[in-house]
Amino acid sequence: MSTANFERGRRRTLAAVAASALPTSGCSWPRASEQDGFVNDVSQLNRVAISRQSRPRSTDELRAALRAWSGSICIGGGRFSMGGQIAVPDSLHIDMRAMNQVVWFDPSRKVLRVQAGITWRDIQDVIDPHDLSVKIMQSYSNFTVGGSVSVNCHGRYVGRGPLINSVRSVQLVNADGEVLELSRSQDAELFRAVFGGYGGLGVVTEVELDLEPNTRIERVWQQVALEQYPAFFRDAVLADPRVVLHNADLVPPRFDLPYAISWRNTEKPVTEPQRLIPRGLDYTAEKNVIWAITELPGVGALRGLVESRSLGKQAVVWRNHEASLDAASLEPRTRQISTYLLQEYFVPVRSFLPFAIEMARILRKHRVNMLNVSIRHSPADTEALLKWAPTEVFAFVLYYKQRSTELASGTATVWTRELIDAALGFGGRYYLPYRLDATRAQFNQAYPEAAEFVALKRRVDGRNRFRNLLWDSYLEPLSPRRAALIRRASISSLV
Repeated sequence: MSTANFERGRRRTLAAVAASALPTSGCSWPRASEQDGFVNDVSQLNRVAISRQSRPRSTDELRAALRAWSGSICIGGGRFSMGGQIAVPDSLHIDMRAMNQVVWFDPSRKVLRVQAGITWRDIQDVIDPHDLSVKIMQSYSNFTVGGSVSVNCHGRYVGRGPLINSVRSVQLVNADGEVLELSRSQDAELFRAVFGGYGGLGVVTEVELDLEPNTRIERVWQQVALEQYPAFFRDAVLADPRVVLHNADLVPPRFDLPYAISWRNTEKPVTEPQRLIPRGLDYTAEKNVIWAITELPGVGALRGLVESRSLGKQAVVWRNHEASLDAASLEPRTRQISTYLLQEYFVPVRSFLPFAIEMARILRKHRVNMLNVSIRHSPADTEALLKWAPTEVFAFVLYYKQRSTELASGTATVWTRELIDAALGFGGRYYLPYRLDATRAQFNQAYPEAAEFVALKRRVDGRNRFRNLLWDSYLEPLSPRRAALIRRASISSLV
């Protein structure tokens, strides 16, 4: 799924195969909407009742909102986290999406400072005319920068690792409304804790980013035997300075023959004249394909054939074009009956093969309706506190479908905990932006640095004003009443 723009032909082929069986109409879902005092995230499984919302346009407006409210505070951006990381009952919800401006831009120094509610796609509009590109971001451009800081995101950028490696400084507003400038030389302890801190320490309001040149990149690919992939990656990808982006896709049900896809710098002329993917494209065909391959018998078996034919076409594009993918191309036709979710696991390089085999076994055992597993790589994170890559890792990104029912969520919890145990058993970790299925014991084993995070939070947010369902679940002792509130909030929108 990570090369969505060039897979449109593949999906249209699958759509044609399935067209006669498709319903004639589909329902759209309200995108991360706020209705009658509720907020929700992209999964549509976490409808949480809040007390009030604020949509500040500046740091001063945000400070005023915080000072006027004495209760709990939660923070939301693009709403792509999937387990209640943006909400808590009876809180003031800070919607950051109106803080979407460029503060300043210095093309000669390749440095940009932005408000945290801006999206990567908005940044691309500003920097592309200067032949500059974002250094590290997710594979899709819809995320807000502040949200990306909060999860310490990564992408397909070879050798770059997590987002913190491309950030010079951040501005943070704390629980008392004070404005703090954080960097590696100024309050470094708080700086490193904000990345992957999921809004638990304050509100990130501005971010200063390093940029890189925009270049032409060519897609190259091959299938690799699963057991040979780590050596292939080391020799053909990591050792090649021309490679900018890389991932490997595993196709169900065997997950045993990676499609290794790289984008490397080239002087060849582009095959796609657009420098950025246009906004607002019609992705109906893609949505129909997602429905078909998850619902129609036999259609999924065509994926390998169509994938090979699609990837065989020459593709040379601008780096910004490949970085401007729209998450709408992955969005289902509706989330009213079923929803589409992500998970991610990080394992040391030495554990790649045994974890991949065990992961496939667990997914087949539980008959998980898996669309795709995408493999990424990251060097060790030497900076963030709650790091997901304490050593060099391969990342396994799972994209799957489940029914929007409490029963289906309970079933997913079972196999998710098995996957977490597998990752932990091989010396790895799991990623925190997704469903809150891990036990407290699993969380504590995966993130032993949490004790340091709690101590820091007590220093900068002693009243525990900045809360969400993630931190309520794993950081603080839960009273029976709070546990019940969290449970009700997590299932209130399930049908």
